Amino acid sequence: MNKRKKLPIGIESFEEMRKEDFYYVDKTRWIEQLLAQWGKVNLFTRPRRFGKTLNMSMLRYFFETGTDKTLFEGLHISQRSDLCEEYMGKFPVVSLTLKGVDGLTFERAKNKLLKYIALEAERFNFLKNSDKLTDNEKQRYGALIRMQDGKYVMDEDTLESALQTLSELLYRHYGQKVIILIDEYDVPVEKANNNGYYAEMLDTMKSLMQALKDNQALKFAVVTGCLKIAKESIFTGTNNFVSETIMSSRLSECFGFVQGEVNQILADAGIEGKAEMMKKWYDGYHFGSVDVYCPWDVMCYVQKLMTDSNARPDNFWKNTSDNAVIRSFIDYAGASITKKFETLMDGGYIVQKVDGNLTYDYLHSSEENLWCMLYLTGYLTQLRDGEIAEALPEDTVALKIPNLEIQELFVT
Repeated sequence: MNKRKKLPIGIESFEEMRKEDFYYVDKTRWIEQLLAQWGKVNLFTRPRRFGKTLNMSMLRYFFETGTDKTLFEGLHISQRSDLCEEYMGKFPVVSLTLKGVDGLTFERAKNKLLKYIALEAERFNFLKNSDKLTDNEKQRYGALIRMQDGKYVMDEDTLESALQTLSELLYRHYGQKVIILIDEYDVPVEKANNNGYYAEMLDTMKSLMQALKDNQALKFAVVTGCLKIAKESIFTGTNNFVSETIMSSRLSECFGFVQGEVNQILADAGIEGKAEMMKKWYDGYHFGSVDVYCPWDVMCYVQKLMTDSNARPDNFWKNTSDNAVIRSFIDYAGASITKKFETLMDGGYIVQKVDGNLTYDYLHSSEENLWCMLYLTGYLTQLRDGEIAEALPEDTVALKIPNLEIQELFVT
């Protein structure tokens, strides 16, 4: 690999990636594909560690007013001068990641949510003195960034309408509709479900997401997460809603690394001889019709190999989460689940009905939901049509363990 290129382990800022000259696998085709067919709200669900946050950062730096256009020099999207002319640097962008909204109590988690929103609002500090806003509108902005005793504070109404308020004020200031980016939208309700305050957090998130419904200041929104939570649960009444899950065939190569990209990474690093090992351990995910590697694993193993060419693969995924979903299975385990696990561990597959719409509070209501959860979060993957001879019942898929890394995780 080019010696001046650092490997981007844990780097989730597109600006940092490009300015600090980290090795970057070009995913800007996603911008082109998104602009070719987008809804008012566009939801993309992928397992953790598949590059969602970095991709969302890329969108922010492409669309945001006043962006540094040199960040995109030499990348795929720069070949589309028409799109760059029309969209690059032309929109106010509200960008929010919710992956850190966690806590043992609702109050602690809500305070983190409040802080993340306030910090994003602080990026638009110029609104305090904008000659396009009335005094009342400036007061509404002030309520988003108000501090007391060194902490951000908001009342319930201010918090729940925060995204709506911020987008309206930016629209007033710029005279241009706003793009809203929400990364890992389902983490707050997932953590709430684990810690016993699901109903309270769900109610707060429903109110917050109303900014995506009938918002005259909204150009469009892009939302990412692990699960497509049932629309009526969070995105109630949202119109023109486009959802892309791991079962979709469109845009499948935009998250994770496809084979050609992994081949190039190995060639640049001078470790082509490890291709077969890389494939056995970290490939095997099927998103739509595309075979995909987990990018986190690929980069971690390449880094290890560049230090020690004889390094064995490691289980990099297990350290990125508490793997609570697997523990759920242990708690739930019965004869049926045990038998299916034995089939999977022997390299076989199981046939399950998969519902792409789940709610966290009903995950444990059936064995079916639990298998679905394992599939949607990346612990299992779908076999392609050509890999099985039998005809599957309607609305079912054949599931298997994707690779040696996940198999080892199950064993452990």
